[in-house]
Amino acid sequence: MRKLDFMKPKPAVFVTNFNPRFTGVSATTASVCKVQKSQLEVALVGKALSGCPSPLTKRKAISLSLKKPKDKPFNIWHVRRNSEMQLAIFARDVLRLPIRIVFTSAAQRRHSAWPRWLISKMDAVIATSKEAASFVPNVVSIIHHGVDLDRFYPSKNQKEKWSKTGILGEYGIITVGRVRPEKGTDLFVEAMIEALPKLPKATAIIAGATKPKDVSFKKKLEALIKEAGLAERIKFLGEVPSHNLPALLKGCRALVALPRYEGFGLTPLEGMACGLPIVASKTGYFEEFLNISDEKKACGKIVPTGDFQTASKEIVALLTNQELFDKFSSNAINQAKQKYSVFEEATAINKVYEDLWNSEIH
Repeated sequence: MRKLDFMKPKPAVFVTNFNPRFTGVSATTASVCKVQKSQLEVALVGKALSGCPSPLTKRKAISLSLKKPKDKPFNIWHVRRNSEMQLAIFARDVLRLPIRIVFTSAAQRRHSAWPRWLISKMDAVIATSKEAASFVPNVVSIIHHGVDLDRFYPSKNQKEKWSKTGILGEYGIITVGRVRPEKGTDLFVEAMIEALPKLPKATAIIAGATKPKDVSFKKKLEALIKEAGLAERIKFLGEVPSHNLPALLKGCRALVALPRYEGFGLTPLEGMACGLPIVASKTGYFEEFLNISDEKKACGKIVPTGDFQTASKEIVALLTNQELFDKFSSNAINQAKQKYSVFEEATAINKVYEDLWNSEIH
């Protein structure tokens, strides 16, 4: 076994994932790394991600970074979180390892002092949107997140997919994200309390973990749901394992995203790839990838941030008008395929790596 490991090509790119929880950042990292592993010598560092190489420990990654990769002037560490930036800076500047650091930034607001300092030390920054790029220095490329179209695609039988969930009704209306005020879980609940009496075949589902500090927030929402007599029709599913999410989305007929703030927002794109029309708040990158500016190609509706009443009306309109639903669904599938494939995202990221390597060679 040792001989075989010795014969393996040394990674040229180290992709970090230090968060033990599966977050939106984890999902984008996993999707890109899954593609990259077939295109270059890449290693995952930290916590395991489905479809990616078996993860290395931090110590092992540093050990493998002691020397330059074959035919490359340095190793590249691709980081996405503060803790990951910190270790990469330590490896480069204190241990003096031959590495350069690439950071992906999705935040559409000014970072606090410590992250700003960390980001200022990056060798290259990738922003996920023009607005995100305006808040960080040294942006070399704007690369939108993409969807793994091998996992997220339309179902041939939505009702059958839904029946396998064992949840009441004929279809789901889903929101995905941690249960907390910033994600607008309360806005989704309020919208569903107004909408569900007009949608007798629907059940609303909330797919996302609740941290201890947000338990009281969740309990208040559960009390509100019970008071409305909808305890069987608005369900908290908890954190849904990433490998189960595609099947769950395929049993739904709409995805609702009403955060008060969002950096980019990947789950609506995943829903779009499954043929789900989207109702989303005016934040993140939602307005752009829903193609709201082109009425003929729009994939859903954007509502003012915090306005659950308008969201409720749009959801009802969407799910009671088959012609409108079919239009948004078809547009959503086409938009995801044509503009937001993770293969395109990975290819663009790889070009950033090549540009970095070439800048030192030449």
